[in-house]
Amino acid sequence: MAEVTSELMFELLKRLNQKLDKVDFAIGELRADNQTMRAQIHALQGDINNLRATVGHFESRLDRIDNRLELREFQEAQLRFEPQP
Repeated sequence: MAEVTSELMFELLKRLNQKLDKVDFAIGELRADNQTMRAQIHALQGDINNLRATVGHFESRLDRIDNRLELREFQEAQLRFEPQP
């Protein structure tokens, strides 16, 4: 078995430090990617909320149109059944 010297320990610690630097760099990249994805999800949520508002606006307009058409059909039906002079 090799003798454990301070030089050997120093070399092992240098390698360990290099590997930890790589791990720190990789964690930094993962954090940046995570932040990017969170920003994109936030933007998508805003888009979905805008679409919901637009659909709600269209639904209210369609309801008003339906009501107007029903009133018109009701008036036309009344005119058909009114006695003619």
